[in-house]
Amino acid sequence: MIISIGPEEISQAVASLRNGQLIGLPTETVYGLAADATHDEAVASIFEVKGRPQFNPLIIHGHSVESLAEYAELDERARLLAEKFWPGPLTLVLPRKPDSNLSLLVSAGLDTVAVRIPQHPVALKLLQAYGKPLAAPSANLSGQVSPTRAQHVDDAFGDQLGCVLDGGSCTVGLESTIVDLTTEKAVLLRPGGVPNEELEVLLGKIHNYKGTEIRSPGMLKSHYAPGLPVRLNAQNAGPGEALLGFGDVKNATLNLSVSGDLVEAAANLFTMLRQLDHPQHSGIAITPIPHHGLGLAINDRIYRAAC
Repeated sequence: MIISIGPEEISQAVASLRNGQLIGLPTETVYGLAADATHDEAVASIFEVKGRPQFNPLIIHGHSVESLAEYAELDERARLLAEKFWPGPLTLVLPRKPDSNLSLLVSAGLDTVAVRIPQHPVALKLLQAYGKPLAAPSANLSGQVSPTRAQHVDDAFGDQLGCVLDGGSCTVGLESTIVDLTTEKAVLLRPGGVPNEELEVLLGKIHNYKGTEIRSPGMLKSHYAPGLPVRLNAQNAGPGEALLGFGDVKNATLNLSVSGDLVEAAANLFTMLRQLDHPQHSGIAITPIPHHGLGLAINDRIYRAAC
């Protein structure tokens, strides 16, 4: 059930969370499937409803740095990034405090926890009203295209949720950047809404993760996938294919950004993939995306969609 935003609706969402239910939560990145991060059964229901592998950790959302410091160890680097980029689309993987009452499921058995502060007034209002952190992966079936509108969430889950808070279309439209700060060298686990170049201004060189272990959300090889086959670096659509363009592309079925704006393209990516994921097409062909700034994150998502 989609509900508009007001004091009564926030109270309704709080009541749902206290009853162990899941809710649809708008953020600036994508809509989240939110549950009380300290409630084992509620967190377990995220995995069940999404069909999510239980070795894939969840991101914990809080309303302030100090609210998250109750659950994670923030070193000088973490606080430096938090001051610059929070609230915003940056997730930090940090050592989990041993006395934390977070559900063990949120870390999928790891001694770390992924945390962020969302930059969305509805999310922040709810987090402040609820007073506990929320586990909130993207509100879609595991591996499918992420939701950027309340209707996407309602279409996927319907009456399985206590409610879906309607916060409008997501302004970023792409999941958060994830940086691991549990080692001496900062490691990029997932490109996202904060470009790597901006992070390196503060931290210096950030290393790309080369391992195979799942250390954060969004690291499964096949992820964010439509039902149709996806073909990358296409110049034209093949027989029956829809063409998703970028920049000055002729005959595109849809165009992420005619002007070649990567911010606009990121915001449109998941919505347009959903629009093209239709039986009238045999597949989705995507024209090349520049591999810098937010283009790194866009290419990461479409590569996973094609796997």
